[in-house]
Amino acid sequence: QLLSEEQLVDIKVSHPIRPKAPSATSIPAILKALQDEWDAVMLHSFTLRQQLQTTRQELSHALYQHDAACRVIARLTKEVTAAREALATLKPQAGLVVPQAVPASQPTVAGGGEPMEVSEQVGMTPEIIQKLQDKATVLTTERKKQGSQLTAGIREESLCSAAVVAHEDLPSLLLLQGLHSASIPGILALDLCPTDTNKVLTGGADKNVVVFDKNAEHIMATLKGHTKKVTSVIYHPSQVCLSLESSVNVLSHTGGQLCDPLVGTGSVGLWGLVVGVLLTVPLSSLLPQYWAFSDIQTGRVLTKVTDEAAGCALTCAQFHPDGLIFGTGTADSQIKIWDLKERTNVANFPGHSGPVTAIAFSENGYYLATGAQDCSVKLWDLRKLKNFKTITLDHSYEVKSLIFDQSGTYLAVGGSDIRVYICKQWSEVLNFTEHTGLVTGVAFGQHAQFLTSSGMDRSLKFYSL
Repeated sequence: QLLSEEQLVDIKVSHPIRPKAPSATSIPAILKALQDEWDAVMLHSFTLRQQLQTTRQELSHALYQHDAACRVIARLTKEVTAAREALATLKPQAGLVVPQAVPASQPTVAGGGEPMEVSEQVGMTPEIIQKLQDKATVLTTERKKQGSQLTAGIREESLCSAAVVAHEDLPSLLLLQGLHSASIPGILALDLCPTDTNKVLTGGADKNVVVFDKNAEHIMATLKGHTKKVTSVIYHPSQVCLSLESSVNVLSHTGGQLCDPLVGTGSVGLWGLVVGVLLTVPLSSLLPQYWAFSDIQTGRVLTKVTDEAAGCALTCAQFHPDGLIFGTGTADSQIKIWDLKERTNVANFPGHSGPVTAIAFSENGYYLATGAQDCSVKLWDLRKLKNFKTITLDHSYEVKSLIFDQSGTYLAVGGSDIRVYICKQWSEVLNFTEHTGLVTGVAFGQHAQFLTSSGMDRSLKFYSL
């Protein structure tokens, strides 16, 4: 039969599809393709997470910076307000010899007088800064002159030689027992008079301070009246400056108090003090987290610097021989170098792993020795700002005192025992174990002719060459 066009049916045929390569049709190939795709997805996810973490850290840092800036602004605003109030109530005073009495509501310190308010600061005036600069210039010149003389051999006859120091039969010239009370045993601090090293000053746990004459072998004075143990002493050429647990007292050799306590801190312990380049402007006290610079003639606090970055207590301090910088040790094993004129932290020496217990500058002006509770003594080069020598001590050795002799030739370490090292070689030449208790202080006599030490066994020993 004939067909019409309406009876025709369209047949749709799809275009031919090229088959995949035989390698892509196998199961291992399919698994590899899936693995590659999975790796790409995971790598992209890791990159996104890393970018997110970086963004979070940047945001957190910005928030901390903003918070710190707000805190600083609030503190500065508070200080400006306090300064304006103090300026408004300030009255001119002439002929001031002792600090003005503070209100009765402020805490008092036994031992005479009331403590001056720490916030009552005079400031580092241009005259004081100029005095510091002039004195530092003189000290630098004298130090370089002494160094050149020692190098040329002019002082070799007076300075005790290393061969003599290394002699094993070094005798104990004098042994003193019972300088302080036996009921509360222990000598906590030791210092020699800078102009006459035969005069010794000791501070004890029995709240007394003793001035002893080595040549006459008798006690010159016993200073009493303190209600807390004496943790640090300084023998001033004209007077005795004492550091107590809660204040700094300035006493004469005969026991009279020259001015009221410089700093009152209540129950906070006071770790130590050092005397600066000017006899009238010494660094008076070291208190937790800040140091103060005071005038011992008037008893006024000139400046106070808080180490906000550390966040921990200062444990020890020492002036550089030139007098314009000094170093402090902290409870978190940091050694910080401060510029006295600018009151800024100019350098830091990390490296110890325990609280810093002792610090000493060499008289040559280039070396710094530090001891900590990690049983080691580290030597630092102030020119290169790095540690060039570490003296590892015995296990459980406690370093309590470090001192260079006046020529910078020897370094004495006091603690579990007494050890003397010769500089540059840094080899041990002497070791004393006569103390039955912990050694709390060591000091060299003039030209290293003798060594003196004090300890918790209440004994004061002199080793003569």
